Amino acid sequence: MRSLIQRFAPDGRIARTRWLGEGLVAAGLGFGVPAVIGLVLWTTSPFPDSGAGGALRVVAGLWLLAHGAELVRAETLSGIPAPIGLTPLLLTALPCWLLHRAVRVALIGERDPALGPRAALWVSAGYLLPAVPAALYTLGGPISVHPPSALLAMPLLTCAVALASAVSVLGWPAPWPDPYRLAAAGRAAVAGTAAVVGAGALLAAGALVLHADAAQRTFGQLSGPWSGQIAVLLLGLALAPNAAVWAAAYGLGPGFTLGAGSLLAPLPFGGGTGEGPRLPAFPLLAVAPGGTGGGWAVWAVAAVVPAAGIGVLAHFTARGAVRSGSGPAATALTALLAAVGCGVVLGGLATLAGGPLGTAALAEFGPDPLLTGAAGAAWGVVGGVPLALALRAWQLRTAGPWQLLTGRLWRWREARAEQLEPVPGAGKGRGPKARRRRWDRTRGRGRGADRARPRGRWPGRRRKGGPDIEPLGPGTISRLRRLLRPEPSGAAAEPPLSAVPRTPDVPFDQETDGSARP
Repeated sequence: MRSLIQRFAPDGRIARTRWLGEGLVAAGLGFGVPAVIGLVLWTTSPFPDSGAGGALRVVAGLWLLAHGAELVRAETLSGIPAPIGLTPLLLTALPCWLLHRAVRVALIGERDPALGPRAALWVSAGYLLPAVPAALYTLGGPISVHPPSALLAMPLLTCAVALASAVSVLGWPAPWPDPYRLAAAGRAAVAGTAAVVGAGALLAAGALVLHADAAQRTFGQLSGPWSGQIAVLLLGLALAPNAAVWAAAYGLGPGFTLGAGSLLAPLPFGGGTGEGPRLPAFPLLAVAPGGTGGGWAVWAVAAVVPAAGIGVLAHFTARGAVRSGSGPAATALTALLAAVGCGVVLGGLATLAGGPLGTAALAEFGPDPLLTGAAGAAWGVVGGVPLALALRAWQLRTAGPWQLLTGRLWRWREARAEQLEPVPGAGKGRGPKARRRRWDRTRGRGRGADRARPRGRWPGRRRKGGPDIEPLGPGTISRLRRLLRPEPSGAAAEPPLSAVPRTPDVPFDQETDGSARP
């Protein structure tokens, strides 16, 4: 593709044309994968309602829905168009990965961080070009896109992912005040968000295991043919990340709603009714908790979510601070920025994971974005900042905990033994003479000096059976000085061989062995 662009593009525009082409390729791949799946399901369906054009319209609508756009379903029992704003996050993961890959390929061989935002915008422009005909193609079908939501959501998501990918490849551009701290905070925020969502996924998986019978019954009620069951299974897999985000919001505290003003949370937070409406049969909806509260067991299980986020955020922050040599103030600032970033990302995920599925009772589904983001940031600030400082201090310690403990125990044991052990010949061990004998014994003099033990930093780590260290006596230093002092000699020392001047008449062998000296 690069050679084709270099052949037809004018000089000076090769890079921009290549960036635009990478965005077009990413958009084509992102639309092609769901198109293939949709056409296969339409081909194997025993009751196809429309032709391949109708299936492709549905696929185009799902592709726009994956980017956060809102769809409108015209064919309803009441005749009122029903909005569909709940985005399957598994469908969103594919376009995000393709955009990230397109930006990485576009920036191959580049080293200037200032070039990253410009390349990201050109890749985003190329990616958004097919969105216009896709949105126009859905109009008039059973499921059409809501144009204002598409104009707002698609460019926002595309540019955000592209810019984040450019920063991850080339780093922050020059105008930012402290790019290293922002990069460290970004890594900690992403890791903390992944930990929170991962803990929510474990929470949702546990609920699904506990309510496996109800989920299996609802799965069988939705469709009889195997093609329909496969479609329901794929829909459940596409919504599985949404369930993880919902469970994460439940563990953070705000919870989520299932429509009709209901609230499902571990604590009565927000003034909801606590009871959900009568919902259609679906496996993921069958495992939802029943209202607010639930006792200490529910609170303990829900506390795993913020604990995982706090621990991972603090670990990444402290590790980066130790490697860069940052002080406590810089570490606290990095942890604070990471907590704010974690809250922003969680709020964005809650925005995509929730939305309307209809009108009236189904007009609101999922967690509240503002409350979820605020709760994630608050947990990070309250728990992440102190834990990051503690982990930094722990990683900068000079000795291990076991060494510190054993050293203290040995020193206390020796001091206690010296206090309790009587000195031979000192009576009851009282008075100035007894103190003098004890002092002489510890210094290696007098009676009992053979039982004196060496005192070091780690006395308990002396090799077993090894020789004791004998203290130096008062005459040892003077004897060593006499032995090492050179004896005076009356004979004059001969000059070194190197001092003999070299003349052309003296051969080299005689010059080296000194035989040619005058």
